[in-house]
Amino acid sequence: MYETEANNKTETADQLPQEVIEAFGASRKTMLARSVLPWSEHCTECVWPTCYATCDLYSPRPQDGRCRRFADGMVRIHCPSALNEYVLKIRFKRWGKLWSPGSIRLYSAEQALRLEKRDHLIGATLYQLPLPSDIKRVVTGKRYSFKKRVAASSAGDKDLPTSFVIECYNADVSTVRLSLTLRCVDEQVKIPFQKLIEIGPGFHRVRVPMAEIRQMLDVRRPFSVELIPNEDEKETTLYFGLMEFVREVALPAEKAEAKKIKCVVWDLDNTLWDGILVEQGPEKLQLKQGIAEIVRTLDERGILQSIASKNNHDEALQAVRRFHLDEYFLYPQVSWHPKSEAMKAIAGGLNIGLDSLLFVDDSEFELAQVKQACPDVRVLNSQDYRTLPQMQECQVPVTAESKSRRAMYRTEEQRQNTVQSFGDDYMAFLRHCGIELSIHPMTESNLERVHELTQRTNQMNFSGNRYDRGVLRSILTSPHLDTYVLSCEDRFGSYGIVGFSIVDNREPRMTDLMFSCRIQSKRVEHAFLSYILRKHGAESENDFWSDYRKTPRNAPSGQVFADMGMEEVDVRGGVTSLVFRKGRQIPDDAIIKINAHRDSLSLA
Repeated sequence: MYETEANNKTETADQLPQEVIEAFGASRKTMLARSVLPWSEHCTECVWPTCYATCDLYSPRPQDGRCRRFADGMVRIHCPSALNEYVLKIRFKRWGKLWSPGSIRLYSAEQALRLEKRDHLIGATLYQLPLPSDIKRVVTGKRYSFKKRVAASSAGDKDLPTSFVIECYNADVSTVRLSLTLRCVDEQVKIPFQKLIEIGPGFHRVRVPMAEIRQMLDVRRPFSVELIPNEDEKETTLYFGLMEFVREVALPAEKAEAKKIKCVVWDLDNTLWDGILVEQGPEKLQLKQGIAEIVRTLDERGILQSIASKNNHDEALQAVRRFHLDEYFLYPQVSWHPKSEAMKAIAGGLNIGLDSLLFVDDSEFELAQVKQACPDVRVLNSQDYRTLPQMQECQVPVTAESKSRRAMYRTEEQRQNTVQSFGDDYMAFLRHCGIELSIHPMTESNLERVHELTQRTNQMNFSGNRYDRGVLRSILTSPHLDTYVLSCEDRFGSYGIVGFSIVDNREPRMTDLMFSCRIQSKRVEHAFLSYILRKHGAESENDFWSDYRKTPRNAPSGQVFADMGMEEVDVRGGVTSLVFRKGRQIPDDAIIKINAHRDSLSLA
């Protein structure tokens, strides 16, 4: 569902290749239920309604006066084979993003389609009503606001979605990188769920597992969803089908696959190797004949492997490393607890059923204990280990995907460990993000981007200045003004140019500092101030000064100056003069890597 009230342009599916049309329709076979999110076009720097008056890039939509951030709006392409019977064509302008309030309320495919059709009928009617423009704007705005409130207030079903699905067709020859962010509405909850999605040429169906999302976000609390193309010099055109939370059923082929072994769990003593570790020590152990080849064969088929052993944890894993097999074993369970507990932990870690496990052990007691506590787990006495590659349950096709399956699970294992390591520790999360801040001087090549930034920033514009292009070019020629253009990226994508600053090097005094709200709460402003204080502290014997025009919009972000130890000295004409005294220790939390890109910025 989308803003039909303000986007009623339609086109035919002739522009889509037939195989793409068929790909958009494939979801009909798997979809049990889905959400109906009210997607809208939005701006990454939106501070409605202030920006409508202050930003000269504001382009009003004729229906409701809101800012047009998609060049042609949200164009509906009639596509009866798609699950929702249409595809959205979106040509993103700079700063444009898709946004929706989050909702995990699911509807059957039939219910969802009825809602979509009713919404389209109402929206099309509003779009075409011969009303005065002012009245039409009010009615259109209230209609979409109602849709957002309904979505945001919808409670989730007892059964959660299985995943969040994005169907996207990229007709271009270049890859588009999209940043997906799910963020709790409560500003006290700072850690969002983020994922970088690469959309190469052609059709893509991206599934983000619900289990992965729930590790970072409580989806039963109010949250929002946004999808933003990473920085691009040109407009980006993409075609979207489903962008919803879904509950899917496995295809018949996938159901048959469930009978196959997805993970082999190995005992160690007298199973993986001859001998007992605690009695003989690692030096006297020998791998069973041919065992390494069997482990590698199973791995190539995409069959995962793990360990369940009663041993001392560190000694056992060190012995496995000695045989160069440690890379093959995911979620190894080495302890003195019952091995049935190890089965449950391994299945939980891999997010697969117990009926997907095969346990190999030399002890009939251990095999019986596992079988009694976990009857779905299949067992094999280790004396028959050579038969593993020939077992019908292990006969699976070798594909590029199967060869990379362990690597995908290893990445997920590392991600889970990282999530657990920082818990509610926001600073640990930021370190995990791998944020890098690049600093360049302003030049003719980036002046247009800087101009856009100065026009659009509100929440984190600490000077309040909005420069036209002529003034920016005059700044370029001044020997007394140092300019800093800031761009940022992390493991979840590129944020493009996110900041701009001007320092009068004679005093020295920072006369301008502004940032995109996309990096708010990421400590980017702290990292830059730390950098600039070190740089000018090394070049000058004077205190460092800064101007700050405090407003209700920028006051929360303005806390950064106090965090850095800058003192308020004077207020004139609404501008607060701040000072950082020479010789003071400069705070630096060392979270963000700084890359400076000119000789005069060598103190990175």
